[in-house]
Amino acid sequence: MTLSSLRRGAREALKGKWGSSVFLMLVYVFVTIIVPAGVEVVLSGGWETWLAQENVPTSASIVSMIISFALLPFSVMMYWVFLDAYRHEPVRISPMFTVYQNGKLSLKLIVTSILFGIFVFLWSLLLIIPGIIKTLSYSQAFFLLKDHPEYGALQAISESKKRMRGYKGKLFLLYLSFIGWGLLAIITFGIGFLWLVPYVYTSLAAFYDQFIRTQEVQAE
Repeated sequence: MTLSSLRRGAREALKGKWGSSVFLMLVYVFVTIIVPAGVEVVLSGGWETWLAQENVPTSASIVSMIISFALLPFSVMMYWVFLDAYRHEPVRISPMFTVYQNGKLSLKLIVTSILFGIFVFLWSLLLIIPGIIKTLSYSQAFFLLKDHPEYGALQAISESKKRMRGYKGKLFLLYLSFIGWGLLAIITFGIGFLWLVPYVYTSLAAFYDQFIRTQEVQAE
């Protein structure tokens, strides 16, 4: 399957779902950007103090870090929501929040995200290119956790690394194919990202379903 076929499949999967996808993005921006910024402003002593300060107060930094960790499952759900969308299900916002009802799952997603970041960071200390390669290698971990809830954090990352052999270049080219759309989104003062991000996530879901998940079927 070509990259253009993946993107076309993503667009077809999003037909009739663009409105809910854009609304989801608005909710995502509010929860992950506006709310943490508001908390930081309050802890800094107000809007004027926040604008004038050179360094963020320690208390605000600690709370911001805690919020960042707490929001990791919320962010991972973006992969799951658009994987469902690619699989002909509606775009639902509820999983973004109901994930927290399962404490074990939320903790697993947090641990996976942290390990992902640590491994990529350590490889990036060597050079940027090894960091990019490892990012691509581990990229399917969150999709795999959806289809394989029995996987642990390290197992999902290791499985992603194994299944991405021979596919890292294709995924890299898929990311590059969105550069033009990204530039257009920037020209619209960022508004275009409300449509572009769902398109990218659904294309990534298509990549997973067509190249990664199918390895299980072929092995049976």
